[in-house]
Amino acid sequence: MRQWRWTAALAVLMIGACSQQDSAENASDAEAADETPSETAETRTAQPDNGDMDSDGPTKPPLDPYPSTYEPYPGETVLITGATVLTGAGERIDNGSVLIQDGKIAAVGAGDAVTAPEDATTIDAGGKWVTPGVIDIHSHLGDYPSPSTSSTSDGNEIVSPNTAHVWAEHSVWPQDAGFTRALAGGITSLQVLPGSANLFGGRSTILKNVPSRTVQGMKFPDAPYGLKMACGENPKRVYGERGGPGTRMGNMAGYRSAWIEAEAYRKKWDDYWADHNDWVDNDDDDKGDAPDAPARDLKLETLAGVLRGDIRVNMHCYRADEMVQVLDMAEEFGYNVTTFHHAIEAYKIADYLAENEVCAAVWADWWGFKLEAYDTVGENAALVHAQPGGCAIIHSDSAIGIQRLNQEAAKAMADGRRIGVDITPEVAISWITSNPAKAMGVLDQTGTLEAGKMADVVVWNQNPFSVYAKAEKVYIDGALMYDRSDPSLSPRMDFEIGQRDNAFTGGSGQ
Repeated sequence: MRQWRWTAALAVLMIGACSQQDSAENASDAEAADETPSETAETRTAQPDNGDMDSDGPTKPPLDPYPSTYEPYPGETVLITGATVLTGAGERIDNGSVLIQDGKIAAVGAGDAVTAPEDATTIDAGGKWVTPGVIDIHSHLGDYPSPSTSSTSDGNEIVSPNTAHVWAEHSVWPQDAGFTRALAGGITSLQVLPGSANLFGGRSTILKNVPSRTVQGMKFPDAPYGLKMACGENPKRVYGERGGPGTRMGNMAGYRSAWIEAEAYRKKWDDYWADHNDWVDNDDDDKGDAPDAPARDLKLETLAGVLRGDIRVNMHCYRADEMVQVLDMAEEFGYNVTTFHHAIEAYKIADYLAENEVCAAVWADWWGFKLEAYDTVGENAALVHAQPGGCAIIHSDSAIGIQRLNQEAAKAMADGRRIGVDITPEVAISWITSNPAKAMGVLDQTGTLEAGKMADVVVWNQNPFSVYAKAEKVYIDGALMYDRSDPSLSPRMDFEIGQRDNAFTGGSGQ
């Protein structure tokens, strides 16, 4: 079964390599993250249905015109026993067991409390640790792939401060060798964002980290879209000599003008559908012609989706004062910020973030590569976490960092402990599993080891927060996609075939 899986996968495209790390400056020029309130009856009425054709009118704009075609790879029934299990929901189970069946988590519990069917494969994981699959909320894999050249640099559409009409998925190259290197580090899902050159960078996409010929084959089923926005130095630097904005007050004016325009666009369409429905329901013979539909605008369609609560806002922002201004703006226009990305100064406003139910996706120790990235502390994540109701996330924004996100979280744990914030492994694992899943709007499907959820599971050789920890087995929807001990389950991308020693990618990853 295993050999068949990867023979098929290799025929599709797999062969991955260690992607080269962008410089901190380049990385900061390509960023973002995600959040969506639950759908209400009012929202469903206002938002056009997903491509429904009205009998007397035009096709309603679809919510997702490029839907996921993802199908899980074939899996087996597997019982993992004897491990230290971190569920991602705050629980640690010593000598625990995890049962994977039909691509789902079937049961999680202590010792012999979990039983499996007779045909199950049993894995003795004594001395090992088991966690949910690692999730990176801020990645540019596929849009800034390896090999990294100008011809593959597709993450920033630097033509206007507002490029809300572009979608990151339309730049994703599924054969990016970085996907396979991330898989070896335990990454099972990731959010790919446009870059941070613009005030509005465009839509993000959420992917399952599996081999596929198309980006649709990687798209996380039923995941909401995100909008990437950026504040501070990046838009100033890029557009300061291109007609603006060239100041932070120009940035804010640009956002506000766009939201005003988007609100008018949303109202225009809502009014049209109300008038159209009234016209359809009118039985008068002389009711006249159907009202004319407004012209579609892809940029405003995305922003209207945010105002309706269908698209989550991922805000690249470093300074505490700017984050508070953005929260004030979100209140002004009635939308939610799900996550501030990078958030170097989040520790200064941890209470504001918690009160507004906003997550901070941060690095463990990147800082100082520009002025707005200067005033951080290593305890940033720990202080956000320690605030009642706080939501801390460790992200990568790096093709190298994504391979070792567990070690990044470990560094943030250690910094917290040095100031007396005692963060246990069962809690810290949420920074790279359940918290990003919550912020991305997929916690109902993944992010924790709970019965009924996707069987996205990592078996580590030891405590994942050890510098010596390595992912030994990685399951995605119950399929064993990576096995460190089995070369046939260590995928490579087609683009690497024939490359001497994988020279163009810098080595063999982990």
